[in-house]
Amino acid sequence: MGAIMVKSKTSAEIAREEAENAQLDNMLGGAFGDIEVLEKPAADIEEAQEAVEESTTPPEPAAEEVTEDAASTPPSGPPTGPPTGPPTGPPSGPPSGPPSGPPSGPPSGPPSGPPTGPPSGPPETKPSAEVTEEPPADDDVTSADEASSALDDPQEAVAEAVVEAESLPEPAPAEPEQPSEPTPEVESMPEVLDEPEPESKPEDVSALGQSSAEELLAQKEAELERLHMENARLRQSVVGATEVIEQMEEPPMPPMVEENIVVPPYVVGDFVRIGRQLDREHLVRATMGSVAMVHPEQPGIMISSRHMTTLPRMSERSLCAGHFGAASPRGAPSDWHVLEVVLASVAMVTGGPAAAIHMHGVHTTAASCEKDLIVVTPIDEMGKQHIGKIIIVDPDTDQPEEYLRQVAEALQQGGMRCVVVRGNGAYAVGADFDQAWANAAMLEHSMHIHLLARQADLKI
Repeated sequence: MGAIMVKSKTSAEIAREEAENAQLDNMLGGAFGDIEVLEKPAADIEEAQEAVEESTTPPEPAAEEVTEDAASTPPSGPPTGPPTGPPTGPPSGPPSGPPSGPPSGPPSGPPSGPPTGPPSGPPETKPSAEVTEEPPADDDVTSADEASSALDDPQEAVAEAVVEAESLPEPAPAEPEQPSEPTPEVESMPEVLDEPEPESKPEDVSALGQSSAEELLAQKEAELERLHMENARLRQSVVGATEVIEQMEEPPMPPMVEENIVVPPYVVGDFVRIGRQLDREHLVRATMGSVAMVHPEQPGIMISSRHMTTLPRMSERSLCAGHFGAASPRGAPSDWHVLEVVLASVAMVTGGPAAAIHMHGVHTTAASCEKDLIVVTPIDEMGKQHIGKIIIVDPDTDQPEEYLRQVAEALQQGGMRCVVVRGNGAYAVGADFDQAWANAAMLEHSMHIHLLARQADLKI
């Protein structure tokens, strides 16, 4: 709209218009003052909401400035910037027309008085902090037109303001700003609901403890199963080691052939095995001692270890054989005839098989060195049951036949178990090497106990 030229008025007309404007300002100020009280937001509303309301509402200071300018001279164009300060008083007259465009910037301060016209619409009830679009320029033009029309017709403006003032308090109780206050309470409700979480923690802890206990039990079962498997593996390894040891102790031996006498391989193996066993139990040492037996297939032939042979490492070359009652074979031990007498005595009792071991046990030899000691009775029960009496014979190199006779008699008096030669070990006999070895071990055990009792001066 173009600018409207205003004719010069008389002083009376100007005074009358000023009085009417003052009366209108008082009425509008009272009406809009109540509205502002009702529409005043709470003190805790953020400044962002006020900025949004100011951006969505037509700038009143700009309208007032346009009104003042329109009262004097028509506007030559849109304002070049925000006003430098609030207006000094009410407008002197109605605006000659709407502004030609929107203001170029926000006002520099709040208005100094009530608005010159009614609001173009109801106040905003729900502020939004995310409003970024500016209102179109048409709304500003429309609001300016409405303000100018309200100033042209003051009576209608006053009536509309009164009606709006009466109608506005009714929706006041249902303002959405009041429910916005308990919003923090609603937001804090999950915090209140989260309080029962500690009650569920024991259940979680118990479930976690139960699962951990199950895992621990499973680990223990797995560890136990692993130990069982390891034990079975070790047992199998021990069995395999035992077989290897037996193979080492009983290696396949070739037969021994000497002076038309053939000694079977298994007999050679028995000699090798018993020699190692006696050495492990310290009944013989290295080259001391000898072993002999009656040929299992030819009873008139005796087989013996050679002179000064190493019993723990015997082989088929470590043996010699000869007939009973004949001269000793080549390489025969020095006690060949004693072994011959002992084997003959046992063979007469057993009816054929016989074996003898000339062992040099430490305790047996030490106990036999006591002078005037001829008979030893074991003090332990095992010795009494298995050995009985132990007869000690003095060696006699000058009269070998008498010596052999005493050995045979002492063997019979000792229950055909053993006979001790003073300072020269003992002869343990049996039907085979195992039985002779058992008698030799029992004799050494009983002699050990006898020496301990003598040293302790026990009364027996």
